[in-house]
Amino acid sequence: MFSRRPAPLLLSLSALFWGGNFVIGRWVHGDIAPFSLTFWRWVVAALILMPFVWKEVWAHRSEIRKHIGLLFVLALTGMVMFHSFTYIALRTTTAINAAFVLASMPMVIPIVSMLVGDEVLNIRQGLGILVSIIGVGIIVSQGQITVLMNFAFTPGDLWVLAGVLAWSVYSVLLRRKPESLPPMVLLASTMCLAVVILAPFYVWEVSKVGGFALSLSNGLVIGYVAVFASIAAFWCWNTGVARMGANKAGLFIHLIPLFASILSIIFLNESLQMFHIIGIVPILIGIALTTTSRPAMSKSKEA
Repeated sequence: MFSRRPAPLLLSLSALFWGGNFVIGRWVHGDIAPFSLTFWRWVVAALILMPFVWKEVWAHRSEIRKHIGLLFVLALTGMVMFHSFTYIALRTTTAINAAFVLASMPMVIPIVSMLVGDEVLNIRQGLGILVSIIGVGIIVSQGQITVLMNFAFTPGDLWVLAGVLAWSVYSVLLRRKPESLPPMVLLASTMCLAVVILAPFYVWEVSKVGGFALSLSNGLVIGYVAVFASIAAFWCWNTGVARMGANKAGLFIHLIPLFASILSIIFLNESLQMFHIIGIVPILIGIALTTTSRPAMSKSKEA
């Protein structure tokens, strides 16, 4: 039943779950190292998911082997690089800088999409991106022009930028997934590949900085990022991108700073400000402009 929900709703839920992931990543940056958090989120997520989908995975094993190269790149870019880079960034940069850099993703995705010949950005989509960026800028700058004037990149911002590039590649390549692979099979197989890719980095990190404490709070953190920020968010995103296209879906990334702000108000005792209310208006307008436009086909497809 849930799979029949509209693509904009699914993409919005992804942004909500990942907004929470940003808040949690910043909250535990001193307790759980980046590769450890990324590794265990996918281990736990795979352990939760596999009992429900292993029969389907086994039935599609030949298709998985056939497309193992694409699945490997999807796991590397979307599950390993993006989230590891984000957790690394949140150790050395502020949330406002990370959110501002993240807002560049809807601009990067169409560029990647054009480079691989999938879609051409049209005027309406470009206008929607611009309007939405204004809303994000209002939120992450807290409505103060001086914040933007004093904005400077830190090493953490560059890690977020690297994550943006990785996620853009993931989103574009996701459109090339074979129709013969059901969404949950795709998710489960890429999860397992992500664990394999992350394993040596996790071992290296533990040897350098040690592990993390086995506490209730850390367990809840792993549980959230495994269930909501991994299984639920990726399923919603994969399904939404497949229906709507990478260019349009990318704009929903702008909802992540918005949801991160709201969750910070709820869980970190921050207060609701007028700039939150003002900022959401252009974000929603931008999403409406972009999602209601018809994508322009690439020249190769027109031919």
